[in-house]
Amino acid sequence: MLRFLATQDRNVIWLLLGIALLPVDGTTLGLYAPFWSPISPALFAVYCLCNWRQLHIVAVKYLPMFLLPVACIILSIPGWLRFGIHFNAAFMSLTGLLGMLATLGALVIAFHIKRIPWNMPIRLLIAAYWCSFAVGVVQWFSIHLRFEPLVNYFSHLMYRQYITDSSVWGGGRPQFLFAEPSYIGMHLFGILLPFMWLMRGRDSIYAKRLRDLIVVYAIGTMLMQAGTRIVIDSVVALLIAIIVHNTWHDRKQRLRGMVQFAGACLLGLLGVLADSRLSSIAENGAQGDGSFFARIYQSLDPLCGLLTHPWTLLTGYGAGNIINAVWAGASKAEQLLNGLGMNGGAATGFAAGMNADTVWTMCAYTSIIAEYGLIGLVLLVIASIVSMTRVFDTAAAEHGVWSKTVICWLVLIVYLYIQCENYAFAALPLFIFAVSKLRE
Repeated sequence: MLRFLATQDRNVIWLLLGIALLPVDGTTLGLYAPFWSPISPALFAVYCLCNWRQLHIVAVKYLPMFLLPVACIILSIPGWLRFGIHFNAAFMSLTGLLGMLATLGALVIAFHIKRIPWNMPIRLLIAAYWCSFAVGVVQWFSIHLRFEPLVNYFSHLMYRQYITDSSVWGGGRPQFLFAEPSYIGMHLFGILLPFMWLMRGRDSIYAKRLRDLIVVYAIGTMLMQAGTRIVIDSVVALLIAIIVHNTWHDRKQRLRGMVQFAGACLLGLLGVLADSRLSSIAENGAQGDGSFFARIYQSLDPLCGLLTHPWTLLTGYGAGNIINAVWAGASKAEQLLNGLGMNGGAATGFAAGMNADTVWTMCAYTSIIAEYGLIGLVLLVIASIVSMTRVFDTAAAEHGVWSKTVICWLVLIVYLYIQCENYAFAALPLFIFAVSKLRE
């Protein structure tokens, strides 16, 4: 580490700290956002500011992405004029977008412009996630051995704690250092798995270490019953990895891939049978699990709010005004759920208990459309595609960026953000930066 630091600019420490704290996004030490309190985006922003000359190069190269906050502010004006503005919530939304750009900028400055060697950051990333896994193991033992000092420590450390039995979020589960257990898959398959693909053509040792970390982390969290979503995420990621790692025009590998597909589906079925919450959903439908059902009405409220004021489908309610969409759509969501034989009162109850600073949707697409409308979502997609195809690498420019791995990676990201609303999460900026650097 000291030898590495001696060969780099002093401000590289901000980059390394940001990487080391990627798995720490749910503690009281982080920046507040509903169901998320990250530290890394702020550190990446400091690194970008320390390298402001290079940041200008990044902004020009990825201009569509860097214009997004401006476009979102413009799209917000009609909603702000009609419904007012919640300054704290608007600040959180817009800084989330800036956090995404800070992460993208830090990656480009460090690994393209300055050509920082990959080995030390990757080593640090692996160590950081092993540490977070170790924290989860300690949490699990402290919960099951009822070691109250540690239980109390972690319950106070985490912003929304799932540690104690009295937790309103469903206690008695290790949380690692994540905002909630359902984010495990976002980290494993939105950050670590793509880094494994990046290292595959550069350093097979680091690729193997990342693979081992992902496998141990996923199996360990399932054995510790940390959450239900990790079971589903693991099966989805495994199916995508099977597609990536097999050459399908080769007969032998095609047969192997089909066997692996069947095995993955069997594992998924066993996971459903072994997990009581998944079994309950399979038997009783959406209301078989409270958390799963909550994700439905938490998105249904704002989406119905868009239908209440149809013009908001285009421009949204404005940055920070998700709560206005929730309030406007709660009654329609209740009617819809009641018509489907579900508990519609949950939708209105959720709306009544939320305010602008605490409301969440648990779905990035719902949040974007509620705040910035379909225009905002389309602009994000266009900006991402245009930016990722403006490649730096000559070889990538000659062969294009749409390889099999990139397409599978894109599908995985689209899936993961269905249950993660955090704009500044590192998965999307990592994808935009790295797609041209994959080596098949």
